[in-house]
Amino acid sequence: MTQFSVLDLVPVREGGSVSEALNNAAQLAAHAEGLGCKRFWVAEHHAIDGIAGGATSVVLAHIGNATSTIRIGSGGIMLPNHTPFQIAEQFGTLDALFPGRIDLGLGRAPGAGPELQRALRKDLHKASEYFPQDVLELRALMTGDTDLPIKATPGLGANVEFWMLGSSLFGAQLAAKLGMPYAFAAHFAPDHLDSALEVYRRDFQPSEALGKPHVMVAMNVFAADTHEEAQLLASSQQQSFVALRSGTPGKLPPPIADYTSTIPTPARAMLDHLGQAAAVGTPDKVRSDIAAFTTRTRADEIILCGATYDPAARLHSLKLTLDACQTVAI
Repeated sequence: MTQFSVLDLVPVREGGSVSEALNNAAQLAAHAEGLGCKRFWVAEHHAIDGIAGGATSVVLAHIGNATSTIRIGSGGIMLPNHTPFQIAEQFGTLDALFPGRIDLGLGRAPGAGPELQRALRKDLHKASEYFPQDVLELRALMTGDTDLPIKATPGLGANVEFWMLGSSLFGAQLAAKLGMPYAFAAHFAPDHLDSALEVYRRDFQPSEALGKPHVMVAMNVFAADTHEEAQLLASSQQQSFVALRSGTPGKLPPPIADYTSTIPTPARAMLDHLGQAAAVGTPDKVRSDIAAFTTRTRADEIILCGATYDPAARLHSLKLTLDACQTVAI
């Protein structure tokens, strides 16, 4: 059976606050745990008013204290923004606090303009070139499989599950070479989905941690009691996508009825393109779309995305989705 998880950007809505967003994330994680989700991941983003997950490891500690069994982790940590040693310490600490529950998803994209590079004191484009070596160093700091001149405490010996994240062939190739599970960000970059999964499965080399390929794919999912209500819920995130692609990101806006009919053709085409990794509608419609997407990708896991302006609507959407998808198989 396909397993389901949740990806949260810790969205800050218009009229809301960072404190509210963090509390909503904790409530969503506890709700996901109660529904039987396998993982709850938080993504690292910086300098965006509408996303409060920048200090990802700190947010995960908050999520861990609000839950007890669900795996929690990063979807992902953008390693070029950090040093491997810092992340080993942070996630080693999380493992000590929440033993056996920590996932460490790693991404390469620096995702930063010159202002953020200066703020982080990093040449992020150069740092991204060292990403494969940094992944190996980080893994060695935690597993001890390579003798290093320094030990991370906490960090060394931590029981952390490593994941490779990606939206291109690069991440797929590296995940295959290192024998890591692979998560594809189809929810915002579906272009290379099929080819990346093909490369990952074809070139996979078993490792001590993983004997065969393991794939998770992200989808935007909005379920509601009626199709019209689901479309309305989805419009807040659609507005955010359009604003981001237009270079004007902000807080999560209130929903707009029939939003896609009000925007220019290029923006509508962009949203339609992202729709190949989305399910919006009644529970039956969502189940059908997720089943078709799972058949296409042969994903072992689906990680559900989809910010709603009303946090309660996201809780309801997740319950409708999980109830409807109990029988989805790959």
